[in-house]
Amino acid sequence: MQATLLDQALDLLVFGMGTVFVFLALLVVAINLMSRFMETYFPDAIVPDAPAPKSKPGNDTVDATTLAVIQAAIRQHRDKNSRG
Repeated sequence: MQATLLDQALDLLVFGMGTVFVFLALLVVAINLMSRFMETYFPDAIVPDAPAPKSKPGNDTVDATTLAVIQAAIRQHRDKNSRG
């Protein structure tokens, strides 16, 4: 009885692994065919490079009011966290 059971297990193993191998091979072939089809009939469009944004000199500074608000918010956050 053991030989028959072992033979059945081996047959099932070969059939299962063979099925998976064939499926994966067909999947690779199908993906390669679709890739060639897409490259042939739908080539990538040529996208021009975006021009670099022009920076204005002197625009990097923060006005005094905004700076004071930022400093007050940082101070308030630090005070709140130092209490706990």
